[in-house]
Amino acid sequence: MSTVKVLILRTAGTNCDEETAYAWELAGAETRRVHIRELTERPALLAEYSILTIPGGFSYGDDISAGRILAVQLIHYLSDALREFVEAGKLVLGICNGFQVLIKAGLLPRARGTNGTRACMTLTQNDSARFEDRWIHLRSGGRANAFLPPDRILTMPIAHGEGKLVAADRATLDRVIAGGHAALTYCDAQGHPGGYPVNPNGSEGHIAGLIDDTGRILGLMPHPERHIHATQHPQWTRRKADLGDGRLLFETAMQSAQSL
Repeated sequence: MSTVKVLILRTAGTNCDEETAYAWELAGAETRRVHIRELTERPALLAEYSILTIPGGFSYGDDISAGRILAVQLIHYLSDALREFVEAGKLVLGICNGFQVLIKAGLLPRARGTNGTRACMTLTQNDSARFEDRWIHLRSGGRANAFLPPDRILTMPIAHGEGKLVAADRATLDRVIAGGHAALTYCDAQGHPGGYPVNPNGSEGHIAGLIDDTGRILGLMPHPERHIHATQHPQWTRRKADLGDGRLLFETAMQSAQSL
């Protein structure tokens, strides 16, 4: 079985790269943490990897808006390399700040009828007007993809101030949902949607994660890398689970990457 190589992109303000690397390595991947400066100087490096991951944190301090500066760097310096990477059927994962980057770089939602424009969706300040740091429940969408099996209820932590997903208009939101691009939605323990704090940020359609048309580009606000061991959950003695729910994402992605 060939080794799956994962490139974890980091920059000033990234602070979840080490635990993200650990999660991938537990799933069997070979990882390398690469600074954006190195990748912009040598874009061909990306072709050596099967999975690109943009982890969480506060890239460039979120000084303009969360993820925007790193997204601009991807657009201006790495657009050709990224296009070739995606066209080769390889996987892209953005977690929290990484999700914000993928949205603002136009890599998500990449759904039919949205014209591929960066303005069709964005992530903005939580309805609570404060940083939300809590455990939440999620339901995976009805369409299988390279990262998640369908219709599973999962528990993961969130930690963000700008996690509210907003569409340009109702028609765009409807197309994204109808097309099966809502990879994850906020729900309660029984899988039902609800208001705050079930939906911790006010995201339209209760969307917590998006998948593109190919099923190989995923962005999500929760942190799967923070729930890879059962004992990381605050109620782990009651749950009696063997593994953390986030482990499912990394292991499913590994299986998908090995089939490339």
